[in-house]
Amino acid sequence: MTFPRGRLAIVGLGPGGAPWRTPAADALLTEATDLVGYTTYLDMVEARPAGQVRHRSDNRAEGQRAAHALDLAAEGRSVAVVSSGDPGVFAMAAAVMEQLDRPDRPASWEDVEVIVSPGVSAAHAAAARAGAPLGHDFATISLSDNLKPWSVIESRLAAAAGADFVLALYNPASRHRPFQLGRALTVIGAHRRPDTPVVVARDIGRPAERVDVVPLADLDPAVVDMRTVLIVGSSQTRMVDVPGWDRRGVYTPRRYPEVSADG
Repeated sequence: MTFPRGRLAIVGLGPGGAPWRTPAADALLTEATDLVGYTTYLDMVEARPAGQVRHRSDNRAEGQRAAHALDLAAEGRSVAVVSSGDPGVFAMAAAVMEQLDRPDRPASWEDVEVIVSPGVSAAHAAAARAGAPLGHDFATISLSDNLKPWSVIESRLAAAAGADFVLALYNPASRHRPFQLGRALTVIGAHRRPDTPVVVARDIGRPAERVDVVPLADLDPAVVDMRTVLIVGSSQTRMVDVPGWDRRGVYTPRRYPEVSADG
């Protein structure tokens, strides 16, 4: 299928299989003549109509991937760029917008229709498995320093932890970044009790899914990798017995205690 105006849909696949995907995302994937994405994420999409072409690339090639997708759409094709989770959270929606913001962007892109189709983010999926740890104000921070200095990450962690936000931590550790999580836990620990609940969620929505809740002081960075999202509770986050669950749930109350004028 081709369109008088090419179409580029930036599609959120959710954290796992098709049940986590929105009907709108499924429709865009089915209509696409071309799928563009990191190989691991393309493999999350079931086979589609005959003739659909898949363009695979390395995980760190976001800019090139976005430009290639725009070039394909400029030819009148219906293109879907896929991201796990939500494409607007540390993912391909921003990469496409960065390309569109280039002063030298090709004139051929002017006729492309761009659509952003949201998905269930990793933090929200992890929160659902744990109960309601994001029930009050929270901050989402990526620990990857590939695109921003580690000093900026530390300052944001300190500010958000000091303001008593629940923290959802993306990209917490990798082979190339072995020290950052330990340092992040030290920064957060200056503002949290040792028994603060931490949700450790890995491969949510996939066959190897695992969810654990551990006290902040007991979190072992060695068990965390790039397929893990962490949710660190605030001072108000609590454990609760949930009927039918084989583990205790975690929630953050919607009300926050009064803070006196003198602190």
